[in-house]
Amino acid sequence: MPMKPLEFDRRYGELDVVVAAFAGQEPDSPETDTAPPALQAYLRHTWRTRPWALSVAEQQLREYARNPPGRLRLRLGEFYPVPDLGLPESRTQSWLSEMADHIKRSVESGDVPRPTAPQRHGEWHARFGELGQFLGGWFSQDMPDEFADHDAAVRDYAESVDPQLTARLVGEIYELLALGLEGQDYAIGVGELGMEVEPPAPFSVEAWLQTVAEYLATARSDYGK
Repeated sequence: MPMKPLEFDRRYGELDVVVAAFAGQEPDSPETDTAPPALQAYLRHTWRTRPWALSVAEQQLREYARNPPGRLRLRLGEFYPVPDLGLPESRTQSWLSEMADHIKRSVESGDVPRPTAPQRHGEWHARFGELGQFLGGWFSQDMPDEFADHDAAVRDYAESVDPQLTARLVGEIYELLALGLEGQDYAIGVGELGMEVEPPAPFSVEAWLQTVAEYLATARSDYGK
């Protein structure tokens, strides 16, 4: 019988977050004794937002490595099945131990990764969650078929979303702009976050985001009316 959500989170919740950071990424680092880039992204975001979760991750990774589930218990749904990471099955347990070692080393040394712009797809969405919802939901490739123009899409967001989420989006836009990226890097960032159309002429990505934030900061929502 599959585990209930609370039991799953207690035993494997943070393990799942760590492993998810490696989706589509290399499991190993090209440099000896260095955390893989995907784990560095996890550490960078978790130190910033949930530092307490690092000890939980280290414990869950190490416990799973020490006591891997048998095939029967996996089939019954009583254990977390580690997704395919591109590793030989025989190496999965040692890899989990290595990732736990990297996390432990980071915590015990206080080695906090330097703040940077997100480097991986998952890190973009973890850091800019509401901006990802906005861009992916209102500015996908279907946007020209659904709205008359970019302004209409922004108005629809403002009118249909809880004001608290709108305020979060405004904050995330200003946080993104504060990174001071090059123009092409902003284009890459919004693409990672789900935007599939160009900003309206003659705006650059960052100039358009600035106008969106200014509008949403003053727009009144009809949500819930």
